[in-house]
Amino acid sequence: MSKRAVLEVIALDVEDAVAAQAGGADRLELVTDMAADGLTPPAGTVAAIRAAVDIDLRVMLRLTDGFAAGAADDVARLVEAAGRMREAGAEQFVLGFLDEHGAVDLDTVERVVAALDGCRWTFHRAIDRAGDRDALRKQLADLPGLDTYLTAGAAGGVDEGLPTLLAEAARADEPGYAQHLLVGGGLRLDHVAALRAAGIDGFHIGGAARPAGWARPVSADAVSAWRRALDG
Repeated sequence: MSKRAVLEVIALDVEDAVAAQAGGADRLELVTDMAADGLTPPAGTVAAIRAAVDIDLRVMLRLTDGFAAGAADDVARLVEAAGRMREAGAEQFVLGFLDEHGAVDLDTVERVVAALDGCRWTFHRAIDRAGDRDALRKQLADLPGLDTYLTAGAAGGVDEGLPTLLAEAARADEPGYAQHLLVGGGLRLDHVAALRAAGIDGFHIGGAARPAGWARPVSADAVSAWRRALDG
């Protein structure tokens, strides 16, 4: 069996964060507005969560729905948001932007990463909307701080993307594939065995941590069930 798996849970507030840590989460992804698939949370929320839990947390840098960064003013707002999050105590981040052709928006990513000043970060599921995943990985390979890809392997989720995930896990020694693979997006407990057998040891859950839906907080019991499955 591979080393202990990393379990990352989406948290919207302090209540979520405390429950996720109690259930055995290793790391939180902090967002707001899940109707827009997760945007940058308020700095006050980030500071309160940082004070309430002692596990790692990664803060989303995304100001609008979709994977385009927008115009120059919008990119400047992203850079400002990165600064505010760092002032609020954030040391790890989540981001990812594509251009209108489905290629990585390298200029925007580089500008935001420069504002992070060496902090570690995840390139999120924008990779699942990219026209060429391999090209995207190679373009990002040498950016400072990039240590993780959050991906379902396909835009439609893990059911569709499982073959891609298994293939990419097998390429970990190749340029552009050294980053940690964090699987999320339609992830279910019945996917775990095949992913673990392939050596994948990063798992990301949102709705799966909330059996009562997004209007209710994270369930520590639901997180515990994932922890047991990953450790089993």
